[in-house]
Amino acid sequence: MTEKIAGVAVPDSALAREATEFVREAEPPLLYDHSRRVYFFGSLQGKRLGLKPDAELLYVGAMFHDLGLTEGHRSDQRFELDGADAARRFLASRNVPEIDVRKVWEAIALHTTPEVPYRLEPEVALVTAGVETDVLGFGYGELAKEDIDAVVAAHPRPDFKNRILRAFTDGFKDRPDTTFGTMNADVLEHFVPGFTHTDFVEVIRDSDWPE
Repeated sequence: MTEKIAGVAVPDSALAREATEFVREAEPPLLYDHSRRVYFFGSLQGKRLGLKPDAELLYVGAMFHDLGLTEGHRSDQRFELDGADAARRFLASRNVPEIDVRKVWEAIALHTTPEVPYRLEPEVALVTAGVETDVLGFGYGELAKEDIDAVVAAHPRPDFKNRILRAFTDGFKDRPDTTFGTMNADVLEHFVPGFTHTDFVEVIRDSDWPE
């Protein structure tokens, strides 16, 4: 039976079911529920914006987008890339066409990059839209209250603001250099004593160029 929340159906496919189980096992409930909300909110924002994504690709992108915060999938690169690379491996192992793999990879890799995803394919744009709605509240007022309530009833967000900030901090405090040029540096400056973000102006002034 197809699962539907707030009028948004979860793709009833083997790929989607396997993505659900993969992420459910890899992530704590905080990130799992957040990822599910990202799919539903991204889909709802897509309806509002007139975007028509491939629901299966959007679902995989939403489910994998924060996987790089988890201990089993962290490396020495940006957490967004860890999640994107994991999704690529997952999809490639299931013979998903490369053009679709690329869409999911970009959706995850760019989900913390403002504005750019909205110029790309709907799947890329709407992972970001879902993240922005659930984490930052962008577009919250544009959605029907009954739809928001239905999504949150299915995937609650108790003390989410503080808990997601802790998850971000834990996810990249051991690789602080990867936050250069990203909003992730703001998290570490708030929660990691002694951390100071790399200043872009100083990088230019202190470069090896003599002039």
